[in-house]
Amino acid sequence: MSTDSQAGLFAPDPSLRPLADRMRPASLDDFFGQSHLLSGDSTLRQALENDRLHSRVFWGPPGTGKTTLARMIALHSDAAFLSLSAVLSGVKDIRDSVVKAKALLAETGQRSVLFVDEVHRFNKAQQDAFLPHIEDGTVYFVGATTENPSFELNNALLSRVRVYVLKHLDAKDLRAIIDRALIDKKNGLGNYKIVMDEKHRDALAQTADGDARRVLVLLDLAAECAQRDGDTRIINEAVLKEVSRDSFRQFDKGGDQFYDQISALHKCMRGSDPDAALYWFCRMIDGGCDPSYIARRILRFASEDIGNADPRAAQLAVYAWDSYNRLGSPEGELAIAHAVVFMACAPKSNAVYTAYKQAMQFVRTTGTQAVPDHLKNAPTALMKDLGHGKGYRYAHDEADGYAAGVHYFPDSLNAERFYEPVERGLEIQIAERLRQLRNKS
Repeated sequence: MSTDSQAGLFAPDPSLRPLADRMRPASLDDFFGQSHLLSGDSTLRQALENDRLHSRVFWGPPGTGKTTLARMIALHSDAAFLSLSAVLSGVKDIRDSVVKAKALLAETGQRSVLFVDEVHRFNKAQQDAFLPHIEDGTVYFVGATTENPSFELNNALLSRVRVYVLKHLDAKDLRAIIDRALIDKKNGLGNYKIVMDEKHRDALAQTADGDARRVLVLLDLAAECAQRDGDTRIINEAVLKEVSRDSFRQFDKGGDQFYDQISALHKCMRGSDPDAALYWFCRMIDGGCDPSYIARRILRFASEDIGNADPRAAQLAVYAWDSYNRLGSPEGELAIAHAVVFMACAPKSNAVYTAYKQAMQFVRTTGTQAVPDHLKNAPTALMKDLGHGKGYRYAHDEADGYAAGVHYFPDSLNAERFYEPVERGLEIQIAERLRQLRNKS
């Protein structure tokens, strides 16, 4: 557990701390990004400027300002800043924080902001430990999480906080952070003679991928690795390539970003937009997603969203999956890209998917029904004597290969119609064939 007050919010020797920590803004004027939360009349800004404390959770990607905003809340409200990390802390640490908050309130009247980083890592019992102290005002709870609170926080805690959603910073905001760090002589790199062209600053902002912490970590490293010309440090393209070569896009396998992106891919294929579908496919590959997972989802899509409108879709999906397993990366990814484009361009039908769900529901509600005698198997004389197969009409012997008027459902049930082909692709022909057959019945 760590404790900060307004006076001790920053360490006395900033040079001993990483650039990302040194450049943490102490006021709203220095804060970049999250304009949707910090505009002049927003609830959060009004609460900050008017010293209105309330418990809250900041949900957003790494490096978007969750911890910084929590510190600002304490700073603007002249409250003690008590900090816990859910990775390292347990119920005992929570109790210790509460004891300290009670002592401060009783002895000095100072309120306490209890900041819990990675709050989603606390289990239900640990989350419940905060409830009475939030309820009675002992602490103002501020949680930070990269995971969806709806899934990771229990309802009792969620009912006592307001959730604020933070977004990735755009390149303009990241560029402003870079510029400020390069000229700031107190906490930044302003005391160094750093030369960095505009295009290289823009490139670094793009590389950081919406993460303010990452952009400052990379800038700090670039300043150390910069080419030297006397006292001058030159950050050029070669330096940026060196410091960012192991940098990855934000993807977060298994988290919201993962499921949001596969959802986007699925919906772009369903929406018949091959270009957007390719974009999201490449985003996932670039972010480190297993291509086999995408191939499996494409096969599901072929069955669920294309179906009989173009039966080749499922064949191509299997081919793409098999090709990737045989070729590996990056060659096998091209086969998956072929499938992505085909799925997006193919005619769409969920008629079988819908029919399957309706038929399954019908089976579950009507229970076990006997097979009609004429549909039963009759491989033995006894079974024939019992009437199994009696009256069965062999469709191939009928005109047009169709036994008109035969009832194929159980005798106790009326015939139901589940499958309704759409007027797209091959199902146009299927629908016409079914109409012709039904007219004969």
